[in-house]
Amino acid sequence: MPRTGGTRPQSARVWNYWLGGRDHYPADRVAGDRFIGVYPQIVDIAKHSRAFLGRAVRHLAGEAGIRQFLDVGTGLPTADNTHEVAQRVAPDARIVYVDNDPLVLAHARALLTGTREGATECVDADVRDPGRILAEAARTLDFSRPVGLMLLNILGHVPGYDEARSVVSHLLDALPGGSHLVVADGTDVFTGERFRSAIHMWNQASDTPYHLRKPEQIAGYFKGLDLLEPGVVPVSRWRAEPGPSGEPGEVDEFCAVGRKAP
Repeated sequence: MPRTGGTRPQSARVWNYWLGGRDHYPADRVAGDRFIGVYPQIVDIAKHSRAFLGRAVRHLAGEAGIRQFLDVGTGLPTADNTHEVAQRVAPDARIVYVDNDPLVLAHARALLTGTREGATECVDADVRDPGRILAEAARTLDFSRPVGLMLLNILGHVPGYDEARSVVSHLLDALPGGSHLVVADGTDVFTGERFRSAIHMWNQASDTPYHLRKPEQIAGYFKGLDLLEPGVVPVSRWRAEPGPSGEPGEVDEFCAVGRKAP
């Protein structure tokens, strides 16, 4: 995505603001508050999305036995980052983070340190340049062994859906059988025009525009993969434990996890 300074809002920094982080500029806080004013549900989406990341990574590092992760569109470090979740389960897990925002990379390189047994690296690359992503990640990851490919809230920044699918296919083609794909992105299933209006406002103000996808489009990223239960669902519903009031509410971000056959 385009590189920005502190004068225009940037998605990773605004997302960090919504999650209660401290790594953002005044322009990000203004944009974040304006977005909340139009669409307050975004804070719940951000929190549920982060919780989904934790559940998905715990499954991959645990039951699925994945020991390598490629997290594209890292975002700013908060709590329970991919490497922290994975290395709690498997201290020898190796993680490569990918982003191209200078602030994200600076903070990631300073703060995203992992276990001695494993490895945690950050690379500078754009999601729309999968060749560079793979070349840089290959310095740390062994592409003859399964990889967990994480694409959370990043494919929506690719303007065209066909291009986004091409990015996913390019990355998956380089990974062996047993690898897993994890995707989450915003939708307009439940809140419709309210979310679309907020996204339109964001796109007018930011150098990192975002495009909502339909659940069936998210499902399209998993063509040819074995989709894990419960399939393509809101991030709040993917293998979440029921609370005292029952199932978590549905939010307008859908996700899925799929496995590439051996």
